[in-house]
Amino acid sequence: MEQKFAICRVAIAALRPAASDKAEIATQLLFGDAVEVLGQAEPWWRIRNAYDGYEGWMDFKQLTVITREEYERNQNYHTLVPPAVLNTVTAADGSQFYLTASANLPAYAGGSCEIGGNKFGVTFEPYQVPSATEEKIKELAMFFMNAPYLWGGRTLFGIDCSGFSQAVYKLAGIRIRRDAWQQAEQGDTVNFLPEVKTGDLAFFDNAEGRIVHVGVILSPDRIIHASGRVRIDPIDDQGIYNTELGRYTHKLRIIKRFF
Repeated sequence: MEQKFAICRVAIAALRPAASDKAEIATQLLFGDAVEVLGQAEPWWRIRNAYDGYEGWMDFKQLTVITREEYERNQNYHTLVPPAVLNTVTAADGSQFYLTASANLPAYAGGSCEIGGNKFGVTFEPYQVPSATEEKIKELAMFFMNAPYLWGGRTLFGIDCSGFSQAVYKLAGIRIRRDAWQQAEQGDTVNFLPEVKTGDLAFFDNAEGRIVHVGVILSPDRIIHASGRVRIDPIDDQGIYNTELGRYTHKLRIIKRFF
């Protein structure tokens, strides 16, 4: 197959492990996410997300084909949709797209962005990614507070644990992979909880020793993470203690630092 590239042209698109609507949502693409097309089985295309390398199947009607040049230009993730509830772009026909925080704004200039030659008027001030600091990461993490948990989700209206950490870090200018076990392979190890700083990521494993959960450290004894909803819970050397349930829910495995 001739090499093909595309960009997500809808606010949120499901990426699935199989070419079927019955397959689970493994993750989501957001508006402006550039992808490489790996295979086709109409109406499904198998793609690789340029941002984090995640692969899966999606409905090709949610993509716009672009040139290699446009694909390569879209690797700059410094002009994003801001952490706010209401952000819209307006298509040439006057219709609006309601976008979610951390989505990309391809080829942004002069109040508009562009996908495959189609311009979208941006009705908000684009978010210019700042330098990562402890204060900034805490602020960004708190934006998602109480967002409902959704397996495969990446947005304020449904997010999973690693989608949460990835979104917070993307808004802070730090590029990490999609799944918790992949993120745990990145960064530098922090040996003890008293040594953590705000913004470090803590990872948790299951009985088989597999990394299955991640959260953003707020302090040596507090963590914000997606479990049922994005929430703040106590953490100690054993793991996360859910005060509502009166028990530990996640067993601490490793802590990583990325900035």
